[in-house]
Amino acid sequence: MSRVGERIKEARLKSGMTQKALGKKLGVSDKYINEIEMGKKVVQESFIDKAAKILNADLNDISMVITDEVLEQEARTNKVIEKKIIPKVISEVSDVWTDAFSSVLKKVSIYDYSLDTPIGGKELPNYSNKVEGYPADKVLYLKVENNDMAGFRIMKGDLAFGHLVKEFSNNGIFLIEYKGERILRQIKTIGNSKVLLVSNQGAVITETVAISSIIVIAKIERIEIKLS
Repeated sequence: MSRVGERIKEARLKSGMTQKALGKKLGVSDKYINEIEMGKKVVQESFIDKAAKILNADLNDISMVITDEVLEQEARTNKVIEKKIIPKVISEVSDVWTDAFSSVLKKVSIYDYSLDTPIGGKELPNYSNKVEGYPADKVLYLKVENNDMAGFRIMKGDLAFGHLVKEFSNNGIFLIEYKGERILRQIKTIGNSKVLLVSNQGAVITETVAISSIIVIAKIERIEIKLS
């Protein structure tokens, strides 16, 4: 029982008043009065002053009363704490989600044929450190630079998704380096350490070259068409 509750109960009993009668005069329920007397309710100074007048008793003890001013100060303090804590919590939750999504999403860089510096990026699903079945650290997008492969429906400005490789496979389309230039070509094997480089700008163009004369850089797996 709190000191406030004790004082109110003593004064009420002394005056011969029931909890119900006191509650009615104060505009509260007898249950509320009982909770105050049991120390389960915190009462404001204005309530104690009103009870003191009804009970004709001195209930004012600054050491045991929580004043309106104290309650207002406490509310202001709580608001300050909330302002400090809530942004921190939001930030922490955001960091958790960022970490979580980083394990399932991979930002695949977009390059021109030089592969020097990314010119953009697209996020793709990352499963077990693989993107579309290829090692996550090997995948890339190429921004198609010309219409050399227009007959394959690969047009300037399209994005070609692929992955870094060092060897070619028959009939695949690759980014290669040939005669100091980086180009997209279909590669067909013809034997005798030679391959056929195929391009198509509306008509098929082929060139027979020695395998040793080309450097294979990346294999193209699919094209994302640019819509005008």
